[in-house]
Amino acid sequence: MAISAVRSWGAVGLDTSSGSGSSRATNIMMVDVRELTIPQARAGIKAGRFTAKELTAAFLERIDKLDKGGPNINSTLAISTTVLAEAEELDRYFEQNGKLKGRLHGIPILVKDQFTISQADVKGLVSTYGSAVAKHNVADQDATIITKLKEAGALILGKTTMAEWATAWFSANGATNYTFTKNPYNLSHDVGASSGGSGAAVAASLAICAVGEDTGGSIRVPSSFCNLVGIRTTPGLVSRHGFCPLIKSQDAPGPMAKTVTDCALLLDCMAGFDPNDEYTAYAARSASLGLPKGGSYAANLDAKIIKSARIGVVRQLFGKDTDPHCRTVNAVIKSSVGKLEEAGTTFIDIHIDNLEYYLDFGQIYFQTSRHDINTFLATKPHLPQDIASILPEKAEKSFLQMICSVAHGPKNPSKDPTYADRLLLRDEFRRKINVLITTNNLNALVFPDVQVPPPRISDAAEERFIINGVEDFPTNTFLASIARLPAISVPAGLTEDGLPVGMELVGLEYQEQHLLELAYGVESLVQARTCPPEPFDV
Repeated sequence: MAISAVRSWGAVGLDTSSGSGSSRATNIMMVDVRELTIPQARAGIKAGRFTAKELTAAFLERIDKLDKGGPNINSTLAISTTVLAEAEELDRYFEQNGKLKGRLHGIPILVKDQFTISQADVKGLVSTYGSAVAKHNVADQDATIITKLKEAGALILGKTTMAEWATAWFSANGATNYTFTKNPYNLSHDVGASSGGSGAAVAASLAICAVGEDTGGSIRVPSSFCNLVGIRTTPGLVSRHGFCPLIKSQDAPGPMAKTVTDCALLLDCMAGFDPNDEYTAYAARSASLGLPKGGSYAANLDAKIIKSARIGVVRQLFGKDTDPHCRTVNAVIKSSVGKLEEAGTTFIDIHIDNLEYYLDFGQIYFQTSRHDINTFLATKPHLPQDIASILPEKAEKSFLQMICSVAHGPKNPSKDPTYADRLLLRDEFRRKINVLITTNNLNALVFPDVQVPPPRISDAAEERFIINGVEDFPTNTFLASIARLPAISVPAGLTEDGLPVGMELVGLEYQEQHLLELAYGVESLVQARTCPPEPFDV
């Protein structure tokens, strides 16, 4: 078999034996997996340049050398013991049938620890949800989206680290003894949360792509900090069955990848009706909701659409230029907007009345999350049945205070006197955004995902974002979350210090197809995606 080593510093030598006691294969090849995309991987397998097993082994070796050794990125939690055997099965299928099994044939993927994953004939992978109390919790069945990905031919490498119970802006959690996940672009910086492990793993090419989940920004913040494309889907587009919720009406699984095309290909396989998640019924039965043309988001990407688009710039969500951290983010976004304007995109400034009030009073974490998490815990009788018994009311570490406060909220949301008013305000806010987009004939809203670059890991202990005892992390991701609208983060560029900055596009509900097309245009014209700097030479 031919040797493929496009860049020697990104290539990994492979032992193609299964590790199950079989004789060591003599065919050792070099596969450059850095920046490898789904179409490139499929083409390589189809052309016989490498097998699914060889590709999978390359990523497993990178995980061993970079995540568990070397720089110790700390992005993975549990690694599959059966994935090489599963890859062998795919290789046999291809050899016998002369065709690939599905859209994701042989694609190595990592999945956030929020989802359950089983393994054939052995115990499933541990699912900790970021908590030490669940360190020995193993799955006996797959979450729905894991089933769908496997049916499409994906190879699940394992689980990625996440913030504790998906509620924090920094990556450290109890399941990893509060070890932070390092940012591949600068190892002294954090990756964000709560899908931080997924973000770091894809950025460091420990997998081609990953699955995350976004309630208040958990896909978009790590995507922004790791120079990735990440999609927050409309709640109901993708099943949540088999994962631990935070706010059931707001939780949204989605893909994280290096390119818009890879995200679209993943979403093609993840979206759809699931009788175990009633939220998915509405999207599945409504042809007018912007579901993919011809059944595929990826097949309909058009980079030219951005050139004639009208996009509203929400200046209220830009940080103050008097702050040097905000200023550097603003400069990156301004540069990207300038490139798009040169290509023909129209940008108009948009003002949202009472925005700060909506983003504050529209939050329902403290009213609903204890109830929603406890409802999930009731399906796990071997775990504590009340999150309040797991977490103290006062956190020992300030960046964990949000989940501790949530854990001690009301058991029944209706017992909170503000709950009904908050629900009404959330619906009002969504209508306001819809009217704003429609009245101004906009294709989307745009602003930075986060007003600052990736923070240093030391900022957590130094309480950089604690103001008057309350965490005030400068994320802009709550707009789409509270309005329950889809949003996509796409790389906008790097700061002068080489830290990634993400641009967020927000659209109308179930208009993921249109957002992907806009992001595809941004990706094509701005070309901000760059590989992390070396210490990842293996």
